[in-house]
Amino acid sequence: MSSDLAISVNKVSKAYTIWSDPAARLKHPLLNLAGELFPPLRKKIDTKLHGLCSEFYALRDISFEVKKGESVGIIGRNGSGKSTLLQIIAGTLQPTSGSVTVHGRVAALLELGSGFNPEFTGRENVYLNASILGLTREETDARFPKIEAFADIGDFINQPVKTYSSGMVVRLAFAVQSMVDPDVLIVDEALAVGDAKFQAQCFERLRQLQKRGTSILLVTHSSEDVIKHCSSAILLDHGEQRVVGASKHVVHCYMDLIFGKKEKTINTDTVSSTLNCSESIFRNSCLLSQHEDVFSTRSGYNKHEYRWGDQAATILDYLLEVDGEDYPSLIESGKEIKLLASIKFNTLLNRPIIGINVKTKEGITVYGTNSELLNIDSMVNVGQKESVLQIDVCFIGRLTPGDYFISLGVATSNGSEIIPHDRRYDSIHFQITAKNPFLGLVDLDLKMAVETTNQ
Repeated sequence: MSSDLAISVNKVSKAYTIWSDPAARLKHPLLNLAGELFPPLRKKIDTKLHGLCSEFYALRDISFEVKKGESVGIIGRNGSGKSTLLQIIAGTLQPTSGSVTVHGRVAALLELGSGFNPEFTGRENVYLNASILGLTREETDARFPKIEAFADIGDFINQPVKTYSSGMVVRLAFAVQSMVDPDVLIVDEALAVGDAKFQAQCFERLRQLQKRGTSILLVTHSSEDVIKHCSSAILLDHGEQRVVGASKHVVHCYMDLIFGKKEKTINTDTVSSTLNCSESIFRNSCLLSQHEDVFSTRSGYNKHEYRWGDQAATILDYLLEVDGEDYPSLIESGKEIKLLASIKFNTLLNRPIIGINVKTKEGITVYGTNSELLNIDSMVNVGQKESVLQIDVCFIGRLTPGDYFISLGVATSNGSEIIPHDRRYDSIHFQITAKNPFLGLVDLDLKMAVETTNQ
């Protein structure tokens, strides 16, 4: 392995045997033996053996290299093989085929509390883990004050680990693994348990380790953390290596994978033949469906949307655009976001109300409005049966990095209540990233000036 490489993974696969039933585990070796003793029956026995078990590949032909001092993110949906890959690199699991070469001391946070004896105190577990990682008693003595200070769990350091909260366990585990100055540090979703302050402390420690030459493998579902803290990334899906490259590009591919970005076409019979689209703020406004509901075919559509209404109107289609890019996977905070939607009226509606709402993934409403609040008087002229309405929406996405969902709705009012016709809650997903981080939900574009005065 080259002197500047910390990890080399070459065509690694991991297969597991899936048994048809518990008894199959016993039948398999007995039938195998019978096949060896009675060769004429081999073919018949092999047929029976085939029905007893099958192979499931958690990983298949994974290859990549990590240089010294490089931070690499590994992302993918649940069940894509991320944890299996890390266990093989850490040496706690053997591959079915292929090879892994790691240079130097490896420290790993693979599972919450892994490597800790719950009956031992925190102090005893520190010395136990440090010795497993190759440190002498004297070396651990020298590092213990830093480990204790970083974990910051107070007197619990002298209490059994079984009395710890999950946050305390990960604090102590990260403190031990990061303070032994490893050559390779593997972190598998462990930091998600800690609070914001502890996470910031951990990422600062990761930066320090990286500067001194430690290679870091980070598994997380937070795409923002991958972009911010990793120079490159690997996308796994169903045990296969889909994309390897710059972290931002790989995260784009990950978001496309999650939300099903596909090049789908609509039958030309269902598309408006209007040609005066140049007047629209959207260069692709003509592509919106005017007759069929193709909303779910668009990239960024959230299949877990909550939809209801009497279908007197139908929200058919939408287009999200930023800087000329259709359906972007990532949107930089502060960019202008444009949304176009087509709505078909299935019955006559009097002054329909068009609503839009933007929420965080936790369900907190960032902004919401509707055509009534905006005093759009032209709404009195729409709502004829079989007519189609196109709405143009434009707003500045001054939002903190994270995931957001847009809800759209069509309703009418009878004076005493609102009658929903088609409400698509959390139907459009988009993700915000930022060059300059800030606190809170919304960027208020605050300016600060500092002036010194002589007394």
